[in-house]
Amino acid sequence: MNDFHKNDTGSDTWTVFRIMSEFVEGFETLRYQTPSVTVFGSSSLPEDSPYYKLTMDISRLLSDAGFHIITGGGPSLMEAANRGAFGGKSKSIGLNIDIPMEQKPNMYQDISLHYRYFFARKVMFVKYAAAFVIMPGGFGTLDELFEALTLIQTKKIFNLPVVLVGSDFWGGLIDWIVSSPIKLGTLATEDLKLFSLTDDPEEVVRIIKEGYEKVRLSIHI
Repeated sequence: MNDFHKNDTGSDTWTVFRIMSEFVEGFETLRYQTPSVTVFGSSSLPEDSPYYKLTMDISRLLSDAGFHIITGGGPSLMEAANRGAFGGKSKSIGLNIDIPMEQKPNMYQDISLHYRYFFARKVMFVKYAAAFVIMPGGFGTLDELFEALTLIQTKKIFNLPVVLVGSDFWGGLIDWIVSSPIKLGTLATEDLKLFSLTDDPEEVVRIIKEGYEKVRLSIHI
């Protein structure tokens, strides 16, 4: 039977051990870096993009507010998030992925982990996150956004803050969600409460601090 997936050289059994090692290293490293905010965003926007500075500003404010910042560790808006956090009071963390085209770890990381498998890396984005900031991006960012929303909707994780930044970028997607999935009935109007939308860095921090405290208190009640 043909296998149309790209696999490691060697047996599937040894692949299991490689996967296990990525989970163990991630768990043992990130469990001490709490609370953290995971920032998702593009790997292709230039440094002179207004979203680059906006991402830096948000991450610096969150870092100074006591939140470690987790990103994909790569260029563009991932770099901007690490860069903002690197100059702040909390840790700047990069979860780097081995892909041939674009992923080169940026220089603004206090902690740098390396992954071969996207699914192991995605678990680490979510496992220790107290909130998610979603900057403009491509398929990867969209995948990460909907992964987080799905986990919250299905109650696999707590109702953590998910903040979309950039109304010009995300507005069309939200309009489509209302006019198509909600209208058809595959999503409920209530699902719009699973995320927030803003362009204001201070508002991002406020939403995350309030949401984090609400979840934290509910856990200890």
